[in-house]
Amino acid sequence: MITKASPIAVFDSGVGGISVLKELTALLPSENFRYFGDSANAPYGTKTTEQVLELTKKHIGRMIAEGAKAAVIACNTATSAAAEVLREMYPDTPIIGIEPALKTAALLGNHPRVLVMATPMTLRLEKFNRLLEKYQDHGDIHLLPCNGLVERIEAGKLFSADMEEFLAELLAEYILDPVDSVVLGCTHYPFVRPVIQKLLGEKVKIIDGSLGTAKELKRRLESADLLNTDDTQGSIVFENSKNTEEVIDLCKRLFSVEI
Repeated sequence: MITKASPIAVFDSGVGGISVLKELTALLPSENFRYFGDSANAPYGTKTTEQVLELTKKHIGRMIAEGAKAAVIACNTATSAAAEVLREMYPDTPIIGIEPALKTAALLGNHPRVLVMATPMTLRLEKFNRLLEKYQDHGDIHLLPCNGLVERIEAGKLFSADMEEFLAELLAEYILDPVDSVVLGCTHYPFVRPVIQKLLGEKVKIIDGSLGTAKELKRRLESADLLNTDDTQGSIVFENSKNTEEVIDLCKRLFSVEI
């Protein structure tokens, strides 16, 4: 039986969605969260749409069957591939996705120069391209597929010399020719926000969609009369398809990282 105390499922292709989980718990501290990362199959951004759809359906479906009152797809790629299908499959369960915060960036200032960092699949899928088409006249928008970045974050080496060298090479064009803002179009990327900020300079605004997702979850829970209003601290359970002590420790460490 679903109650207000039932957990909220938070799903990601790996550990990146913990950046979203941090916003969810900050806004909704009384809620109970169950976080599942599919690190065994990460990264999703280089898979086919069909593969991502099937993996997301499998894991979200299982958590709903096991009593989740709502589900957050804390992965831009999985949201694009599976959110609409899952909402049709589970019409009585609030299912909230995430998308790159392009609107926010494009409407900052007068025709700003915007860089969107995302996985190859996110940039390829129709959902993002509809968003791009809607706001492309509002700014000078550049797209940067970030092959290899998710894998490095999954390895937990966030602030290593190797990470800075990798990002410096990836962002070389924009270090020389600065942008006004950067949209982090993958939930893994906020964990290397300090490195990106250092490379591009303090004047560059770095934006992600996590807070918008948290606000939408709260709105949907209120609408469904499922918001937990108890004045108690909720719980967080970390699970991962790799199911090793190392990856669970990484999840807990990332949850405590200041981003």
